[in-house]
Amino acid sequence: MSKKANYSYIGIAFVILIFGILFVPKIIDRVTGGDIIREESRSKDVLNSHLESSAKVKSDLAYLEINGAPKKVPDFSFTNQDGETITNEDYLGKVYVVEFFFTTCPTICPIMNRNLVTVQEEFKNFKDFGVASFTIAPDIDTPEVLKAYAEKYGITNPNWHFMTGDETRIYKLANEGFNLYTAKDETVVGGFEHSGNFALIDKEGYIRSRKDDFGNPKIFYNGLISEAVGVDEDGIAQEITILKEDIAKLLKE
Repeated sequence: MSKKANYSYIGIAFVILIFGILFVPKIIDRVTGGDIIREESRSKDVLNSHLESSAKVKSDLAYLEINGAPKKVPDFSFTNQDGETITNEDYLGKVYVVEFFFTTCPTICPIMNRNLVTVQEEFKNFKDFGVASFTIAPDIDTPEVLKAYAEKYGITNPNWHFMTGDETRIYKLANEGFNLYTAKDETVVGGFEHSGNFALIDKEGYIRSRKDDFGNPKIFYNGLISEAVGVDEDGIAQEITILKEDIAKLLKE
């Protein structure tokens, strides 16, 4: 072996020795002194910072006001598809969508509920999201009929209740409680008239919506414009997308 090679090996050994003298004690000190724990703590700080940035905040959604006061959902009590009594208090702490429909509706109800199923899927991991579907044909829509209807549409959200009960109370709830038009009319297809709109309710039971270009509450969401429509000729986002965006805002409140 040449002297030149020997000098190279000696040089490498010297570098390794210096590294050991300078850096190994520092590594040992970091472990025994708790720096590894401090690194973990810093990681948690980053996570906490992220959580704080997505903390619950009041959204910019407007309140529907009657005589200058925010309109709250009136008390109600009906029977759902499982034969259980459901009241407005069951929805407190949840963001939910309200609709009025009937299972034999041959026109708009299938569209409305297909659209609501897409909303259900969007928020399937949120236990504080629900839907309240009130039948306007309670003589036809028994709990058994409603359950079959829910199964037909693939309803899986445990907070989606299809409710039936006293006809007079249901119509009063629709027309006065939510201002969603509902009426019997034998001259129209299906025998009933009703709004194709949805109402959006916050966790405290208030009717909410975004504002229009003039600063007025939008109030309701058109349940008949599916996401397949996309945007209209003016570039305005279609209704179900808007509804999903506003549900997400209320879930963060």
